Amino acid sequence: MAAAMPLALPVLLLLGPGGWCLAEPPRDSLREELVITPLPSGDVAATFQFRTRWDSELQREGVSHYRLFPKALGQLISKYSLRELHLSFTQGFWRTRYWGPPFLQAPSGAELWVWFQDTVTDVDKSWKELSNVLSGIFCASLNFIDSTNTVTPTASFKPLGLANDTDHYFLRYAVLPREVVCTENLTPWKKLLPCSSKAGLSVLLKADRLFHTSYHSQAVHIRPVCRNARCTSISWELRQTLSVVFDAFITGQGKKDWSLFRMFSRTLTEPCPLASESRVYVDITTYNQDNETLEVHPPPTTTYQDVILGTRKTYAIYDLLDTAMINNSRNLNIQLKWKRPPENGYIHYQPAQDRLQPHLLEMLIQLPANSVTKVSIQFERALLKWTEYTPDPNHGFYVSPSVLSALVPSMVAAKPVDWEESPLFNSLFPVSDGSNYFVRLYTEPLLVNLPTPDFSMPYNVICLTCTVVAVCYGSFYNLLTRTFHIEEPRTGGLAKRLANLIRRARGVPPL
Repeated sequence: MAAAMPLALPVLLLLGPGGWCLAEPPRDSLREELVITPLPSGDVAATFQFRTRWDSELQREGVSHYRLFPKALGQLISKYSLRELHLSFTQGFWRTRYWGPPFLQAPSGAELWVWFQDTVTDVDKSWKELSNVLSGIFCASLNFIDSTNTVTPTASFKPLGLANDTDHYFLRYAVLPREVVCTENLTPWKKLLPCSSKAGLSVLLKADRLFHTSYHSQAVHIRPVCRNARCTSISWELRQTLSVVFDAFITGQGKKDWSLFRMFSRTLTEPCPLASESRVYVDITTYNQDNETLEVHPPPTTTYQDVILGTRKTYAIYDLLDTAMINNSRNLNIQLKWKRPPENGYIHYQPAQDRLQPHLLEMLIQLPANSVTKVSIQFERALLKWTEYTPDPNHGFYVSPSVLSALVPSMVAAKPVDWEESPLFNSLFPVSDGSNYFVRLYTEPLLVNLPTPDFSMPYNVICLTCTVVAVCYGSFYNLLTRTFHIEEPRTGGLAKRLANLIRRARGVPPL
């Protein structure tokens, strides 16, 4: 009978400061949110927010391990003793009059404002170095920030985090309004996300859709927040926000119905596995009113009501962490449809296509007496190809006149008139009764002066190139095709013979 041998099993235990434990709970968390808002103008606004919170004091602790918080930004906080950092890249302008107030406002171009700790001795030097580093991280022209475009506000731009009495000497603010926002700025911004653009709400961040919008703004906000109610310790909060406004007519081919796939050309498949919260909020305030003109599909599981920017709002909530929300096909495509056409649904708009078709806008409106109606259209400037300019481009380019067709009330009732007897005094567009008459008016064509390239430069280059080619080609062609013949010396004529006779008589050698 074999003797029983002792079995040794290796057991790994972690010894913490308070004794034996199995593992340390994570000190950071991620919450991702998407708010979709139908705007009064008929457009649709989408606002993303990815909030990463880290229970760590970076400037006191020697942090070397990063889990959710981006290491590049964490090192900036430690190296330059940052208190707050706010950076935004915006293309376009938020039309508050037509779209309402935004969640986050930002100027066109690039905006950067930073609060430094009071331990920084040379704020200007740190500000210059920080702008250069951020320029490399976000592939932007922030290195052009210098003393000529940097200010130190004293009343605006208070700290958004732990608000203590702060000396404004440690605040720096700069704006680059000419900064062009493009994919090169979006790509490094997405790489800062814990799930990048592989899962969660970030899968909707498709560059060709986000930049084909009326408004695009992406931002990074870093600030310290209280970790508990007594604020005995602080945590660092990173908010990455992105706001876009989709043109309903262009995105929806003239329809105001929208969906995630129609806007982003993608749908939601799964939440970010590192996120503790992943939700989509849809503004259905109009849906809950008496007229109920909106219909949301699929139906939300819960709703949320709150006062947002001074207005009571109702939002439909779609929780991606709820397994019942995403169906078996792993596809969530939120849709919003209008049950009946809105008030301005008689409007017909056909967007233009470059070099294919022009814009077409038709509106049916009823004007009250003694009123003024203004119609404005947003447009983007585009450069023509050099072959598309007219022979006289410096004169300008003409925009076709607008057409106004109206039924004007008649002051006097009309009497039946024979058309064949007086065709000139009768309208070409008769109406059923004499209470009004038809009028068609045309506006003047608009002459627009656009930037025109200097066509003399291509002409000079062409002339110079043709001259050089002609001279060089002609010389080489002449040398390659010419035939050379050696001429034999011929005996002289009568004059030469007479000269030799004279030279011989004088004793000089003949020629």
